[in-house]
Amino acid sequence: MSPAVATITVGPHPSFIQVAKPYVFQQQLQGQLVSIGVNLTREDHFRLQGVQWINDTRTALQLPVRTFSTAVSYYHKFRLVHKDNEYQFQDAAAAALLTACKIEDTLKKSREILCAAYNLKVSASEHLSSDDATFEGPSKAVIGLERLMLEASGFDFRARYPQKHLIKLAKEAGVDKDVSQVSYSVMVDLYRTFAPLKQSCATMAFACIELATLICEKQQEKIRSSRAPKYKKWFTTRAEVLETMMDALDLYTHFQKSSIVGTTMAIEKFISMRIKLNQEMEEKSMARYTQYHEPSKTNSIRSNIKTPKTPITPASPSDTRLNGRDGASPATLSPRSSGSGKRGIGARGQEGTIRFMLDAEQAKQEKETVAEYYKVEYEEYEVEVEEPVKPHKHETPRNSHEDNRFISKRSRR
Repeated sequence: MSPAVATITVGPHPSFIQVAKPYVFQQQLQGQLVSIGVNLTREDHFRLQGVQWINDTRTALQLPVRTFSTAVSYYHKFRLVHKDNEYQFQDAAAAALLTACKIEDTLKKSREILCAAYNLKVSASEHLSSDDATFEGPSKAVIGLERLMLEASGFDFRARYPQKHLIKLAKEAGVDKDVSQVSYSVMVDLYRTFAPLKQSCATMAFACIELATLICEKQQEKIRSSRAPKYKKWFTTRAEVLETMMDALDLYTHFQKSSIVGTTMAIEKFISMRIKLNQEMEEKSMARYTQYHEPSKTNSIRSNIKTPKTPITPASPSDTRLNGRDGASPATLSPRSSGSGKRGIGARGQEGTIRFMLDAEQAKQEKETVAEYYKVEYEEYEVEVEEPVKPHKHETPRNSHEDNRFISKRSRR
């Protein structure tokens, strides 16, 4: 039985399809941060500073809150792909705000954004105009990061505006004006966390109004009673609302000065609120994060946890280096150098075209259709062949042995 030799025709690369992800779970967030080797302490620092930069600049430019929401969402998605030491957080925040201005049709040039941010730091006598040559270099860097900002989001221009749901829910619940104002500020603070990437607009609205009632210490029955708006009607659950509230309370307890509402209240009040929510979660046997699954363990070792790759150095073995660089190493894949030469983007590492799609089902069907043309099939069949049996080397032919005996007898005579 011998296998048939199949001729494999190598065609063009089928391309790589990246599907946009409108929602990301907490487990995915932690996995992506670990895979790019982010320091968690620095991650919180740069995240809060970047969101504060976007909020201050959009306020100076008098941009609506929907532009702020879109810009922060793009900023978070960008930081899940690129490491903190590969760029300045000011450049990334400016690129996110520039992208959001184009998506929300509140057009601002990159020079105008950088000029507004610069004028916030200096006195009125030192203000510059957007045409100043000082912003020439930073403007080019921001425009270069804009393309990477779109790639990190999968070219997904679908933006969510939870402020609309917040106002509708506040009217339906019938809360007072001061409670509504506090809940609006909580919504802005919530964008300093990763909650906008994980939760829907209705979930964030419920969490902000309930936190506002706890902060103001009144009208809690408007949002938590039998007559309150139902979670089922708004397509959310109590577990998701609690997770969002805990994310906001983590911000108020650990980074109180980096928020709007946190600076107006004592930290003891937020700690007592966290204790009550933790007790409720324990009574109802709810986890801290929804849809969180522990990875499988093999011999007490987690096999599917991504670990940051060690950057390539000149002392590394030659077989792991390509002209002194490694395309898959986080240290060499930086936003400014990733567009030059051949590029393997993250785990994809393919030379084919990268295509971005929004419909996951369509992408799955296309992959299955293309896979049929790249399938290598083998056929096995049996062939009977008659071969002569050769004698072994140590055996002597029978006739030759008899002749030797005859010669020996004659010699004796």
